[in-house]
Amino acid sequence: MKRSLTLAMLLLSSYVPSARASNEADYKAAYAAAEAASKEAAGMRNQWTTTVSTLAAAKKAGDGGDFDGAVAAAKEAEALAKASVFQATSEKEAWKAMEIR
Repeated sequence: MKRSLTLAMLLLSSYVPSARASNEADYKAAYAAAEAASKEAAGMRNQWTTTVSTLAAAKKAGDGGDFDGAVAAAKEAEALAKASVFQATSEKEAWKAMEIR
């Protein structure tokens, strides 16, 4: 769990906003990547609720024409989804290392 939290924080902190304004194509690409990662997490039955709400916020911002906000939210949603996938895969095997008393 601690490794998952560390990974999530690293993924979120690694996002560096670009110097140029985002356009609709940037938003669509970022949203598609986030949606794919979210579907992967959902397929593992480990989709975080924060991922869903952040993805919804990205869609709302994109539909409203705020592409900078939409891209930022989509990248955050993608990072959250990837962190949940990492958590699911690491915990899938980690339970074997626990000592049952």
